[in-house]
Amino acid sequence: MTLRMRVHDKEPIGMALRRFKKLLERSGMQKELRSRQHYEKPSELRRRSRLRKEKAARKAGDKTGGRGLGFGAGGAM
Repeated sequence: MTLRMRVHDKEPIGMALRRFKKLLERSGMQKELRSRQHYEKPSELRRRSRLRKEKAARKAGDKTGGRGLGFGAGGAM
């Protein structure tokens, strides 16, 4: 994958660097490079995927925010 970015005349280098970082982030190249730094066994990939799905399901189940259950920081009995 090739990324091209044109730096405009009289554009501050900081501004160009910020645009480049955003371009890298949107392309997904940085994420891919990080994942390829070390070999990950297929079983580890499956395990991480399963854990990510379980966490998302837990997060979707916690949408109530803990309200209305009658437990928590109320008065002691």
